[in-house]
Amino acid sequence: MAVPQPVETTFLFGRLTWQAFPLHEPIVVATFAVVALGGVAVLAALTWFRLWGYLWREWFTSVDHKKIGIMYMMLGLIMLLRGFADAVMMRLQQAMAFNGSEGYLNAHHYDQIFTAHGVIMIFFVAMPLVTGLMNYVVPLQIGARDVSFPFLNNFSFWMTVGGAVLVMASLFLGEFAQTGWLAYPPLSNIGYSPWVGVDYYIWGLQVAGVGTTLSGINLICTIIKMRAPGMSLMKMPVFTWTSLCTNVLIVASFPVLTAVLALLSLDRYVGTNFFTNDFGGNPMMYVNLIWIWGHPEVYILILPLFGVFSEVTSTFSGKKLFGYTSMVYATVVITVLSYLVWLHHFFTMGSGASVNSFFGITTMIISIPTGAKIFNWLFTMYRGRIRFELPMMWTVAFMLTFTVGGMTGVLLAVPPADFVLHNSLFLVAHFHNVIIGGVLFGLFAGIAYWWPKAFGFKLDPFWGKVSFWCWVVGFWLAFMPLYILGLMGVTRRMRVFDDPSLQIWFIIAGLGAALIAVGIAAMLIQMFVSVMRREKLVDETGDPWDGRTLEWSTSSPPPAYNFAFTPVVHDNDAWWDMKKRGYSRPLSGYRPIHMPKNTGTGVILAGLSTVVGFALIWYIWWLAALGFVALLATAIGHTFNYHRDFHIPVEEVTRTEEARTELLAARS
Repeated sequence: MAVPQPVETTFLFGRLTWQAFPLHEPIVVATFAVVALGGVAVLAALTWFRLWGYLWREWFTSVDHKKIGIMYMMLGLIMLLRGFADAVMMRLQQAMAFNGSEGYLNAHHYDQIFTAHGVIMIFFVAMPLVTGLMNYVVPLQIGARDVSFPFLNNFSFWMTVGGAVLVMASLFLGEFAQTGWLAYPPLSNIGYSPWVGVDYYIWGLQVAGVGTTLSGINLICTIIKMRAPGMSLMKMPVFTWTSLCTNVLIVASFPVLTAVLALLSLDRYVGTNFFTNDFGGNPMMYVNLIWIWGHPEVYILILPLFGVFSEVTSTFSGKKLFGYTSMVYATVVITVLSYLVWLHHFFTMGSGASVNSFFGITTMIISIPTGAKIFNWLFTMYRGRIRFELPMMWTVAFMLTFTVGGMTGVLLAVPPADFVLHNSLFLVAHFHNVIIGGVLFGLFAGIAYWWPKAFGFKLDPFWGKVSFWCWVVGFWLAFMPLYILGLMGVTRRMRVFDDPSLQIWFIIAGLGAALIAVGIAAMLIQMFVSVMRREKLVDETGDPWDGRTLEWSTSSPPPAYNFAFTPVVHDNDAWWDMKKRGYSRPLSGYRPIHMPKNTGTGVILAGLSTVVGFALIWYIWWLAALGFVALLATAIGHTFNYHRDFHIPVEEVTRTEEARTELLAARS
């Protein structure tokens, strides 16, 4: 049953009335109670231990790329719990809703859940985790002290948080969109979705999208302009190359998302007809625009992880990456081709054989450089001294899992096959096959690989392996049945089913989801146990894996300034080359180091943006106007802040470096 939708607005509260609180939904009320109690407990603990000042000074206002990267990762992991909870609720509903049973979720609630699941997993789990990894690692890999625009980096992160806050608010205040994660018209038009769900979607993504776009600009400038002396483009680590291509895609595609959501909001707020069938509008224009952003987005997510797998394979095989040049060219080719395949998402719209053939062929061609990468990694492993540490285990699991996902993608690139399968569970299985098998497995490999660099101690291997096996086995159990159901013709986004013979496949998929839940729990236990046992897992060398790139030349965790002296690069495996040449750290000649100052302006600007977004969702026009004026005033005021930097005194640099020298001497 749909939530009653208020038609009148008041000056003070807009559309916000008591009816906006979903008190008639027991699941939502129970969730709100748990979240509220958890939130109160966290706030009480922070207050009790007097951590607010420390968090504000050292983390919230930090412009250090390393701390911002860690905060991005924390946001992604927190949102993973919410997004996965939605997935479990969907699986449970589908496993129950047979033989006349309606399950436990009504249609109104179920549609919100599957929309929120897609939006959260793509925008607020995968994107923050990928951005966090790039933020942390790239400046270290290229020998830089920070990113090009440190303040912009802080602002970008908090804008992403603002978008996540708006999406989370929809759970307890109003509703979320019931349109699917891309909000196609006419379903997202005001006539079909008159209340606040689609508005939450629009403004949540607009606020977060600004952060992502600015982050992309920042990282491109950093990679192009701040590389260490001697590091030409063809001497950059592969992870830096994939990050560069990713951020080029971000800067090229996210403005399209911003534009299409702006046009949709004009349709909803002002009564224009861009995406209706009235007065010259066309819903297919929205579908084209959203996928011109949406297909590059898939490669925005996977490309950095291709870089992670390259770093991990090379390090744990004890060999130089096979075919470095071909790997770089394959990455660039994927970047370009990702713009030429968007229409394969709607082969069935009736474009005609010639258009469908073009996009089918380009989709098949893009699989060639992707497949080439797999061979690069396999040849790197060939005759190497492979160490099956946790990052390498995730990499091998990726190769097996992603290959299946890639092959089903090539199958879907054939228009006649796509006509049969495009709206079935086969498509859901394929998408999760590449996103979980590629993006999430890659992120877990990256977290395990760079964790000792970030925190100074390794992750506990036992709980890591428990998490690994639960994830891998759980994934195959959860999604292989969906391939079978899709081939049987079961359409996606269904809440109840008539054919009882299908139930067993949904139960198997539900068991797989339960096993993945155990994997997530094991990962959280792993992090907790690792913190508790950090003395035993400590890394004093800064190079626990015998690494090959520059980030392993610094201490773990690195000092605020990253490098006391800017390294000089002679090879694309810069640190490996330096070790081979008998490099020794300079022990004197330190100088004061110029660094950017922390600032709270990013938090304030993002907070005001979130307030404006909330006001626009609820038609509280006075608050939207006030927030926008405050936003402009704060931004203009910040331009008059001329005290944005400071120098780390030479004494502090000397103390830090001498402490590391003593630590290394004690070990040798």
